[in-house]
Amino acid sequence: MSLKSIMRELKEMKDGIGNISKRGGESKLWRSRTRSHVAPDQAPAESEFIEQSPWANLPPELLLDIIQRVEASETAWPDRAVVVFCAAVCRSWREITKEIVKTPEQCGRLTFPISLKQPGPRESPIQCYIRRDRATSTYLLFYGLVPSEGESDKLLLAARKVRRATCTDFVISLVADDFSRASNTYVGRLRSNFLGTKFTVFDSQPPCDSVIPSSTRTSRRFQSKQVSPRLPACNYSIGTITYELNVLRTRGPRRMHCVLHSIPVSAIQEGGTAPTPLALPQSFHEQLSSLPSSKGKEPVIDASSPSNPASPLLSPGSGEPLTLKNKAPRWHEQLQCWCLNFKGRVTVASVKNFQLVAAVDPSHNVSAEEQEKVILQFGKIGKDIFTIDYRYPLSAFQAFAICLSSFDTKPACE
Repeated sequence: MSLKSIMRELKEMKDGIGNISKRGGESKLWRSRTRSHVAPDQAPAESEFIEQSPWANLPPELLLDIIQRVEASETAWPDRAVVVFCAAVCRSWREITKEIVKTPEQCGRLTFPISLKQPGPRESPIQCYIRRDRATSTYLLFYGLVPSEGESDKLLLAARKVRRATCTDFVISLVADDFSRASNTYVGRLRSNFLGTKFTVFDSQPPCDSVIPSSTRTSRRFQSKQVSPRLPACNYSIGTITYELNVLRTRGPRRMHCVLHSIPVSAIQEGGTAPTPLALPQSFHEQLSSLPSSKGKEPVIDASSPSNPASPLLSPGSGEPLTLKNKAPRWHEQLQCWCLNFKGRVTVASVKNFQLVAAVDPSHNVSAEEQEKVILQFGKIGKDIFTIDYRYPLSAFQAFAICLSSFDTKPACE
């Protein structure tokens, strides 16, 4: 059987799974996961039809060869969805697919939702763009260089801006039509202070090998029996973004610093590695079971609220957190403006445009080449269209959250 015929049958099988799940009342979630964002990390419930089909009983050697050929041939979306269909066939297919598909750091590609929380590639950046909708206050992150004519680009993440009395929240989700924290598509949020000069990035799951400071406490509402067990009640502080005040109102770009508590500075040193999560928690109880406890006590959870801000999670033995700073632009006399080399990825001048590089001390032993490497760049290319390129050690989620901070009003910084 040829590879094309195998892919065709996998697509037909995927449609069959969709019909089965529709009869079970779960078609909305399945359709949104396969069409609206990166492939589902949790496969649908296996049906008897799939388990009894000859696909589930293929010899492991043949199955491994098939999935390897499919993964190697379909490297770009939307064709890469075939790799997801392989993971949705049955349990054995899913386990082998997860073994074959590499992390973005290793292969430079995004496949499953967990890829959005894994570090990007070290050499070439992953290129995406953000589409802003002013009417609905939503921001959509798509996978691709620029918007395509057919609007068939892959949606990676979506965020909705929510203004409050004392702060602004950006709720980040895997889909563009569900921003509820009770949904399993919720991945985190970004919260600003009153002036819009400091932002905190919250993740729905704790970073790898993290421990929770003893000073944190559990919110009262999570002790209530009325809380849904699906509610990702915990918000873990993984980073802060600070914009310097412009008291003298001098001309120039914004100056910002990002402190990433979940990434140690050793990640950019020679031989260093960044924390890489392997799976997304599917429920609140799964988050609890993954947290370390001491002396038989229940783990302490920080359920951040405006009156009870979360403390950053700490990784034992990780050392100092990684700090990023915006790359200083140069003043162009002929153009009479501040300029940065975006290598053609930014075409419209905007105060929102920036490039971030590592801010390290000589004691950190980071090479000069690594210090000059642009880890994240963000800029405008058209009305409500912005490009975003990120690389190791940032993940798509972290890069998206940092760029969202640029959209909030900052009268004291400009």
